[in-house]
Amino acid sequence: MSAVLPVFRRSIRESWRSLVGWSLGIAAVLFLYLPLYPSFGANGQLDSVIEALPKQLVDTIGYDQIATGAGYAQSTFFGLMGFLLLTIAAVLWGSAAIAGAEESGRLELDLAHGIGRAQYAIESALAVLVRMLWLGAFSGAIVLALNGPAELGIHPPHIVGTSLALTGLAFLSATAGLLAGALTGRRAWATGVAAAVAVLGYAFQAVAKQSADLEWLNALSPYAWVYHQPPLKDGVDAGGLLLVWGIAIVLALASALALSRRDLRG
Repeated sequence: MSAVLPVFRRSIRESWRSLVGWSLGIAAVLFLYLPLYPSFGANGQLDSVIEALPKQLVDTIGYDQIATGAGYAQSTFFGLMGFLLLTIAAVLWGSAAIAGAEESGRLELDLAHGIGRAQYAIESALAVLVRMLWLGAFSGAIVLALNGPAELGIHPPHIVGTSLALTGLAFLSATAGLLAGALTGRRAWATGVAAAVAVLGYAFQAVAKQSADLEWLNALSPYAWVYHQPPLKDGVDAGGLLLVWGIAIVLALASALALSRRDLRG
């Protein structure tokens, strides 16, 4: 095994096929949804559709800004389908990195060959991060390419910020799964924790939109931290972006500490 970043290099090498698959899925969604905007947005059809829906439903699914190009891209991809796809990938990769390796016996074998526990966790997190950054950058590049042809009218720097926000949300779920896996060694726990971070974050901001009395729930929602203001329209909130990425990095470091201190198979 290579002496330089062996776990990272192997993880990237073994996962390239799944990365290609996720990339193709993201491209399919973007090319399906975004080119439709000129057909609906220009003649007011989207306004008619939104007016026919209950206001609570519109607020919950984030369709209140869908009549604009930026709002349409945010509502259909960054806030919904893209968030779903990247989160699923993050949950799968995050839960497999440590917990999955331990359950399969690979972790013990690697540690027996002189790889440190902290090193294993950090390199695993780095491998997940690189894959998430690729998916986020790939998504942003396609949105940028379709910005003109689909008549979205999005300021290009806002696409970069929103892509970083989407990637950060996914990586946060992944690192939560890494930490749960490092603490328990069980993939089921890692998957559940990683998914819960994403689901609860989305649910809290959705419930908060229903009543002014519930707006405090936004403080518990990473989704709301980066999306509480329309990022494609007004730019991403820098404080929320830093908070999401900061917590994700802390969770990755905590997974290294947890794995170092736990009695494996104990």
